[in-house]
Amino acid sequence: MRGIIILDFGSQYTQLIARRIRELGVYSEILPYNHPGKDIMHKNPYGLILSGGPASVYKEGYKPHPLIWKLGIPILGICYGHQLIAWIFKGRVKKAEKREYGPAFFEIKRKDPLFDGVPERIKVWMSHGDLVKKLPPGFISLGKTETLDKAAIKKGKIYGVQFHPEVIHTAYGKKILSNFVFKICDAEKNWSLTKLAEKKIEEIRKRVKDEERVICGVSGGVDSAVTAVLVAKAVGNRVYPLFINNGLLRENERKEVETALKKLIPLRTIDASKIFLEKLKGVKDPEEKRKIIGETFIQIFEEHAKKIGNVRFLAQGTLYPDVIESGVSRGPAAKIKSHHNVGGLPEKMRFELIEPLRELFKDEVRKLGKILKIPENFLKRHPFPGPGLAVRVIGEVTAKKLDILRKADSIFIEELKRENIYDKVWQAFAVLLPIKSVGVMGDERSYGYTVALRAVRSEDGMTADWATFEASFLKRVSARITNEVKEVTRVVYDISSKPPATIEWE
Repeated sequence: MRGIIILDFGSQYTQLIARRIRELGVYSEILPYNHPGKDIMHKNPYGLILSGGPASVYKEGYKPHPLIWKLGIPILGICYGHQLIAWIFKGRVKKAEKREYGPAFFEIKRKDPLFDGVPERIKVWMSHGDLVKKLPPGFISLGKTETLDKAAIKKGKIYGVQFHPEVIHTAYGKKILSNFVFKICDAEKNWSLTKLAEKKIEEIRKRVKDEERVICGVSGGVDSAVTAVLVAKAVGNRVYPLFINNGLLRENERKEVETALKKLIPLRTIDASKIFLEKLKGVKDPEEKRKIIGETFIQIFEEHAKKIGNVRFLAQGTLYPDVIESGVSRGPAAKIKSHHNVGGLPEKMRFELIEPLRELFKDEVRKLGKILKIPENFLKRHPFPGPGLAVRVIGEVTAKKLDILRKADSIFIEELKRENIYDKVWQAFAVLLPIKSVGVMGDERSYGYTVALRAVRSEDGMTADWATFEASFLKRVSARITNEVKEVTRVVYDISSKPPATIEWE
């Protein structure tokens, strides 16, 4: 399918670019920054976008295949891509005196189709340590900020912008991308999630041969449920959805999952809670927790694969945020944290992976689930980490701590639903901190745990703002937790946004 190709130089926002293009109804594909030029030529794209990234053109200097500049198609460089264009065409790029991260105001200096319908001055999002100091021969400057004279440049149909139009923090960012796609690349609308579902089902059908079987890891979340339904549509009764109770689930999670999913797929439940808790004993480091959990899942899947027979594949609901935060991307991306189903997997395992959602965001998965007729109340469930409550108990995980956290978390979610605000936040949960503080319970001195409450609003999970609540609501939640969970004497509310924080604490 013809579309827009994004060359990935390791930006945390690369998939956002692809997503924005898809939202415009045009097919987009992410390829490694050094993808062979002839292959790109054979794909006959409408245009190319060069992503941002952590590299520097005068140091590491990740470069694309030189053939891309001879294809005669429009090219848009974003952040590092902008600097790369300037450097390759003999301009000058230098290290900024001060790294610029956050909002800035961009002013359009010259009219251009890229900025049609965009006000002369807009708020944009910056994230860079280098800047374009001198224009390459033949290039012109289209716009500036207070600190940059060359915040947007152009020569023919080759463009560069220092800011990130793909993030929601940039006003008119989607309009700028739309102008590039339709007015400069002259692309045609050819994309939808329905087509994606059909494409993924066909891909799975081709990979899994007639006698082969697929184990599908089901966590009870939206991602694994959508994955299981997709695989079932592709291979029918040769899929074996396994729900492993790892002892790290929320209150009543097992019952809720079984009730909801047994109507959709032939779900099998395995109780392995004792195994997981034993292996996590004494472990405090979050990366080690993820690794242990990932390896233990695989061991259990392998044991059951022997019983089933002829199982070649493991299907799981990996999303793109899992991939990029684990540093497992097509470019030189920084590793933020491993996810048990990505960076936490063992190096050697007997399965080949099927991950049909690997390049999607949570909200796209929910829309896809709706197309697949998964009940809406299930699709609206908040994201839940694969390692479960192991990464919400900070420090060592024990059965007692898990019990305390389950109760506190359940109260928070119950109150959100009572106030009809559960669906208005992206994710909400409680975290058990490894600190105790003095309290007073029934006129007696107590010494109990601290619980942190976390709730965020987000569009895609890549960036998030902490959710504001009425003081009376937080007061009621805190009172219920300290009254009903006797081991907790203090409740705090997390007011950190992403970035700089992540949504989860570990």
